[in-house]
Amino acid sequence: MRHVGQDDKYRASCRSLAVRCPLALLAAAAVLTGCSGPGSSGAAPAGQGGPGPAKAPDAASARLAEQRRMVAAARKWRLDQVPLTAPAPPKVKPRITARAGFEVDHQEDENLPPVFTTVPTDKKIVFLTIDDGAEKDPRFLAMMRELKVPYTAFLSNYLVKDDYGYFRKSQAYGNTLDNHTLTHPYLPGLSYEEQRQEICGMQDVMEKQYGRRPEVLRPPYGDYNQDTLRAAKSCGIKYAPIWNEEVFVDHWEYREDDRRLRKGDIVLTHFRGPNEWNGTMVDDMRRFLDKVTREGYAVARLEDYL
Repeated sequence: MRHVGQDDKYRASCRSLAVRCPLALLAAAAVLTGCSGPGSSGAAPAGQGGPGPAKAPDAASARLAEQRRMVAAARKWRLDQVPLTAPAPPKVKPRITARAGFEVDHQEDENLPPVFTTVPTDKKIVFLTIDDGAEKDPRFLAMMRELKVPYTAFLSNYLVKDDYGYFRKSQAYGNTLDNHTLTHPYLPGLSYEEQRQEICGMQDVMEKQYGRRPEVLRPPYGDYNQDTLRAAKSCGIKYAPIWNEEVFVDHWEYREDDRRLRKGDIVLTHFRGPNEWNGTMVDDMRRFLDKVTREGYAVARLEDYL
């Protein structure tokens, strides 16, 4: 049976304010003007009477306070700029189909979960996904919460079972937890029933520990075959996203030859720490956020587009 595999470099490695100015300039603008933009509430012009309704200055003060907080958070985590804020999710979700060349036999007629690397969108956004669950760094949770950067965690039970609570915190902060199988095997090497046990078994764990059965699966190593997608569908999976770029502490890797980000790209990284990388997850996220912000991209929540 034909299976779809990823490049060796991927298998080996696998094992939000809209501001574009430097932090110093942004901080000064926030202090002097409240970073007011078109449509924002400012002070009433001289000669127009007393103060306006109470809600108007309160809203302006809240905006200014949040802008200052984000500047401080970006400085605390040593980012070059404040991360950009993603646009509101689309009212009509895009139609997700399998990437060309990533289909399996009977992909369409059996309505199998599509494998894709990019979400169709005209917005300058990317999606951050983090795999496995080995490293459980509390500073990472704090960083992403303070910076309001959303991500999707694809969890494997054998790596998260020693501390389910860490990922409950991630979930409580508004991030999504999805399926990455029980033991992270090479799925095409297993029978249909074995693959089904890996996927459905993790569905059971996710429901018990996190209160929901995901509709999204990432096959380990990005490798799968027809049985994988059939088994996934039988377990309630509707989508099987992989990735178009992968970020590490010290470099990026790209699927496309031109080595650049595209609108709607899915970016992969891992729950890894100094034992396996030359740095921490905070270092990894700093590299990720500095690049995407510098290039004008905001980080959106993947599930808002599915």
